[in-house]
Amino acid sequence: MYDPTVARLTYRALLGRRRALILGALPLLLIAISVVVRALAGADDQTASDLLGKLALATMVPLIGVIAGTGAIGPEIDDGSVVYLLSKPLKRPTIIFTKLIVAVAVTMVFSALPTLIAGFILNGNGQQIAVAYTVAALVSSIAYAALFLLLGTVSRHAVVFGLVYALVWEALFGSLVPGARTLSVQQWSLAVAHKVAGGDLVTSDVGLTTATVFLVAVTVLATWYAGQKLRTLTLAGEE
Repeated sequence: MYDPTVARLTYRALLGRRRALILGALPLLLIAISVVVRALAGADDQTASDLLGKLALATMVPLIGVIAGTGAIGPEIDDGSVVYLLSKPLKRPTIIFTKLIVAVAVTMVFSALPTLIAGFILNGNGQQIAVAYTVAALVSSIAYAALFLLLGTVSRHAVVFGLVYALVWEALFGSLVPGARTLSVQQWSLAVAHKVAGGDLVTSDVGLTTATVFLVAVTVLATWYAGQKLRTLTLAGEE
């Protein structure tokens, strides 16, 4: 299910100079803002939770997921170079699964690690806030990578649709509109964070069991359908 050659090519595409600069900009911004907030407001648990929830989990993580998920396959489909992979004796699900692993790894490194660092800067992990939001970033990275990898497989405008989803649905509706929160990856990951932190600083509108089911279902179904879509692309090319 995992092919090292596909993984190497995907890492090279995702971590090229331009994408690496974009991937690194958001984490650096989060850490810089955390330093400024800590200097001005001191160590405050509520401030740390608000900043990590709204800037890191609701904004940074989905945006990085868009870049990593769509970038893992979208450009190859757009420029036709995916034909090189499809011409190899590789199962299509293997290609998708390998690219998912790479996208998940990149998303985790550029979102979870900066979240942990920012959390320790803000309040020294008081009340387990830094660890809780880091776990949430790790969990949501998997679901976002799968969703945006699927989007990169089915649409040539994956980045645009992904940005709309990340900025409008997750950052806006997922935070403010009660009905939308149930279908928000952010809220599902917050349910996991609430379990880690306990208390009332980290909360979610979704129960832990429901969140876990949704996270697993979305990841599995998105990955499966992306593999099926890649099969369709192959058949279309052969025809």
